[in-house]
Amino acid sequence: MQRGVLARLRRGMLLAIVAWLVLTVVPVLLLRWIPPVTSAYMLEARVAALRAREKGYHTDYEWVSLERISPQAAIAVVASEDQTFPLNYGFDFGSIRGAVRAAERGRRLRGASTISQQVARNLFLWPGRSFVRKGIEAYFTLLLEALWPKERILEVYLNVAQFGRGIYGVEAAARRFYHEPAGRLSASQAALLAAVLPNPVHWHVERPSRFVAWKRQWILAQMRNLGGAAYLREVRQNQ
Repeated sequence: MQRGVLARLRRGMLLAIVAWLVLTVVPVLLLRWIPPVTSAYMLEARVAALRAREKGYHTDYEWVSLERISPQAAIAVVASEDQTFPLNYGFDFGSIRGAVRAAERGRRLRGASTISQQVARNLFLWPGRSFVRKGIEAYFTLLLEALWPKERILEVYLNVAQFGRGIYGVEAAARRFYHEPAGRLSASQAALLAAVLPNPVHWHVERPSRFVAWKRQWILAQMRNLGGAAYLREVRQNQ
């Protein structure tokens, strides 16, 4: 009797593991080639607006391929968010250690997320902080790194990152703030978009605070230090 129960438990656990893998690996694999129609963060923002009965809210999102995005936009987000992007495997352990040490000294916890982690979070997860969420984020990050080339990760990030309330992706942001497509973004325009990425709801491209203006100049300097287009070629080589 006890053996029968254990056998059923083992079968149940095996079926649960197989179901989990199918429900997670298959969507990630498909999204390597298929542009995402939406993201978890877009859906969460839409639900929040509906609950608050905001009549004017809408999601501004338009997918464009990496070839139709200015190289300045690509290098700006890498310079701002994840300068080890071409070389890391989804996790910047140096930044993680620095964030932990800063927290131990009582300083405010700073972000240490890579572009791959942010893509995983935006596409598949819900806002918030918990160990369970971080564990699932790490799992999806590993899947992305294993199943997608770096170029695809960067392409998806540029398309799903939030640049303002209801504004997702560089194409929507470029048209909203600069009235031109993402392919025509200048270095200065791209740096300003990247400057609001850590907190696009409270920092504004159209009304940049003193800090956002300073961050744009910092990003421009980092873009020059990284080498611009030559650095992006490194992304393509690390596939």
